[in-house]
Amino acid sequence: MSSPEHKQKIWKMIKDIKVGMLVTLDGEMPRARPMHLVQEEYDGTLWFFTHRSAEKVSETHRDHDVCLSFSDQEEGVYVSLSGKANLTDDRELIEKYWNPFVAAWFPDGKDDPDLALLEIKVTMGEHWKAKESKVFQLYEFAKANIQKDAKPNLGENEKFGG
Repeated sequence: MSSPEHKQKIWKMIKDIKVGMLVTLDGEMPRARPMHLVQEEYDGTLWFFTHRSAEKVSETHRDHDVCLSFSDQEEGVYVSLSGKANLTDDRELIEKYWNPFVAAWFPDGKDDPDLALLEIKVTMGEHWKAKESKVFQLYEFAKANIQKDAKPNLGENEKFGG
């Protein structure tokens, strides 16, 4: 697991991206679909609203392993988070995270029997953050191609958890 400081670092990287690709196993095949963050802070758990009848529910409930990836090419930020997924209909959490964006997907409101929250408890991950502009990155690639045994230094990369 990561420290509170590291969790804040991860949150700072993903909070403005808002949409992550949730990867599940559909039988034996991986499958990805976009999911929209609904929370305003991160403590090691990510929350997403979902339809209980959605296909992903059978692929994510009861501690199934999942992966979420977030990407902001403009900022050079890439985050991969893995963890355990569970479905909940906790009324207090639904109330806490309900917003107009969610309401557009659930016209029957918070009392829709098909409404649920998908909880992802993050257990490990990896992130990359480019430290310089695209021009600098191209320079690093060119330098690595000219010098044998050189690798481009594109910025920060860190694994955590596991």
